Amino acid sequence: MHIEVLTEDKSGSVVVERLVTRLLEEEKTEATVSVRPHRGCGSLPSDWDDRPSKYASALLDLLPAKCRAYNKVYGNSDTILVVIMDSDSNDPDELRTELYRVCKKYARDVRSVIGLCTEEIEAWLLGDIKAVMKAYPDLDLEAYKDYVQDSVCGTWEALCRITFPDNYESIIEIGYPAIGHYKARWAEVISEYMEPGNNVSPSFITFKNALLTALRNSTPIPSSPRPGVRRISF
Repeated sequence: MHIEVLTEDKSGSVVVERLVTRLLEEEKTEATVSVRPHRGCGSLPSDWDDRPSKYASALLDLLPAKCRAYNKVYGNSDTILVVIMDSDSNDPDELRTELYRVCKKYARDVRSVIGLCTEEIEAWLLGDIKAVMKAYPDLDLEAYKDYVQDSVCGTWEALCRITFPDNYESIIEIGYPAIGHYKARWAEVISEYMEPGNNVSPSFITFKNALLTALRNSTPIPSSPRPGVRRISF
């Protein structure tokens, strides 16, 4: 089995790779995993059939074209295409439906799974408080109790208050793009301790269940690639 994972940035890709790998271990499923980060979320083209600009680098800008490529290369093989991104201010149900439409239209011969982090990837980090505590033993537990899981509340700011109780105000004031350093650090150190079974984030659980369903419905294929199948890098 092979799993292709598309994410919108590098920090999110660290979290996703570790969680997917640990899910595979729990399921005792052998698979190769390729995680491909992009430069931001972007937006779906107005015409999905159009070829993307040669300068396009964001996840949604490239998604229809990538689905066409994956269908050509991996169609009818034991491959799962996983797309994971932040929902930001979008309605998660509407966005999930739209992404499945793209995958089913252009990657119709490849199983697809959509994972949407409610607002931001930090919602999945905050879903595993045991991991947060191991990574940041001096965290503010009272601030964590004030956080409502998967609420649209400024999720990275909530994580900042919890993990840096003494200077979170100055960090939040700095804002983007400097906050990218902290987001990458949170992703790296917290995901090291994360376990899928400990995560209470509803959006993560939705993704986990979808991926588990795809894994359990997989069809074994020979370990060597079929004649003519090419491996592709993006």
